[in-house]
Amino acid sequence: MANLPLNLVKQLYYKEGLSTIEIAKKLKITPWIVQKFMVRNRLPRRTFSEANAERFRKQPITFLLKQNLSPKERELKIAGIMLYWAEGGKPNPESRTWTVDFANSNPQMVRLFLEFLRKICGVDESRLRVLLYCYADQNIETLKRYWNKITEIPVKQFTKPYIRKDFLLEKSGKMKYGLIHIRYNDKKLLLQIEDWIKKYLEKK
Repeated sequence: MANLPLNLVKQLYYKEGLSTIEIAKKLKITPWIVQKFMVRNRLPRRTFSEANAERFRKQPITFLLKQNLSPKERELKIAGIMLYWAEGGKPNPESRTWTVDFANSNPQMVRLFLEFLRKICGVDESRLRVLLYCYADQNIETLKRYWNKITEIPVKQFTKPYIRKDFLLEKSGKMKYGLIHIRYNDKKLLLQIEDWIKKYLEKK
């Protein structure tokens, strides 16, 4: 049975948050050896929820929050979090939905929310996605060009549109340019925005 350095295993597992597989790879042994060593030395393993929390903690950050905001930037931050509170998708642990998802048909609101994401949240432009929601009698390519101009997000980052066919013709003109979802797939950013909303509302 392998005699591993006890303090090193503790350091790697508890302080650095490595899994038994990662420790094994680092020490060039099999995970089975690490697991047996921990059992023999009565080193408690992380629970399933603790392991998930540790994996989440180690996920790389894809955004850079702006610090030391100017008065104008603070106004933009408040506007952004209030827009998301009203029109944004909420975390859903049951369906494992953890995407920032803002839906609107108003170009000014869309521009403002994107300004919030870009200037306050410091998002990675390449991770932004647009989902177009429209009716079957509308020209999809025309709508894509329109929202591409509004959002300044490349058309290649537009996902497959949702085309509604079961609609009433008399209502089809209500969304001249359809509706779009601005999406950013990052659980940490979603939780950060939710925390900002909570703190803002607590002050009221």
